[in-house]
Amino acid sequence: MTRTAQVPPRSFLGEVRDAVTPRATLLVIGVVALQVLFIASYVGALHHPKPKDVPFGVVAQGSAAGRTVARFERLPGGPLDPRVVADEATARSRIAHRDIDGALLVDPDGTTDTLLVASGGGATLSNALTSLITGLEKDQGRTVRTVDVVPADAQDANGLTPFYLVVGWCVGGYLCASALAVSAGARPADLRRAVIRLAAMALVAIVGGLGGAVVVGPVLGALPGSVAALWGLGALITFAVGAATLALQCVFGIVGIGVAVLLVVILGNPSAGGALPPPMLPPFWHTIGPALPPGAGTWAARSIAYFDDNGTTASLLILAAWAALGTAITLAAGSRGGTPLPQRESPAPTGSGGGGAHT
Repeated sequence: MTRTAQVPPRSFLGEVRDAVTPRATLLVIGVVALQVLFIASYVGALHHPKPKDVPFGVVAQGSAAGRTVARFERLPGGPLDPRVVADEATARSRIAHRDIDGALLVDPDGTTDTLLVASGGGATLSNALTSLITGLEKDQGRTVRTVDVVPADAQDANGLTPFYLVVGWCVGGYLCASALAVSAGARPADLRRAVIRLAAMALVAIVGGLGGAVVVGPVLGALPGSVAALWGLGALITFAVGAATLALQCVFGIVGIGVAVLLVVILGNPSAGGALPPPMLPPFWHTIGPALPPGAGTWAARSIAYFDDNGTTASLLILAAWAALGTAITLAAGSRGGTPLPQRESPAPTGSGGGGAHT
């Protein structure tokens, strides 16, 4: 009778080593790092909002203008960056062109001044300016009448719709690029495959851009502004983020998806000026926000919706730069050759009897 050899039981540590490979361990560590960075970035950017160097106009007669500007410049913490503005019409125009975020019109004959704000640029900032100036004027024995010269739409609660719209476009961009990597490898096998991936990304951008613009406009009525302009912006944002994600995958492999999440979600979203407009963000986030797709996109979306397309040039150029750089890196990686494609086996020759050669 033959005895079956007994296989000694494996240790728990051995089972763990088999179940969690070194590659999986590195990926898990990366996920934990992204998790901690996510918390640090969002809480760091949003936990203690306060205005800092807000571009602010002062309209007053004679020496009162200089005195008011000097008083605002001496405020603790530097909440305002004040400058003299010639008259009310100029102040309104500069707000509409996004050169300043508010202005105080000092009444030379009375004790009630007028504060001009623009909630379309972010309700949090306009509310902060109202609270700040009201308190400062009260200390001077004066009162304030607030006028919202660029109001957010009634269906756009707190002026956040442009931000959420841009976040949706960004998510579509990096998820589409990630899906291409998961299904066909992080790096394109050749230049032809790189072109196909970019073409697919462009198609998704066009469709997704239109979808977002239609949903927030005609469908929900949550955002005013030209549907065509928002469509173009959405297509550019989606393609820029998607092309950048494809490029990061070409450079870092599948880890490039995590780098894209770091740039777009962890750093980009809290610094975009959505929940807190740029002048209310801490210095680090205030600095990086305009250079990242969510920040550039949010600024442009608000400009299209509320400011007659004013002030969009810089943000559109930034988005175009992301798109162009991502495209160039992806094409360069494809031209060098990426992950080899699996070779298809040639069918075995068939003949009479099932195994003979062709005659």
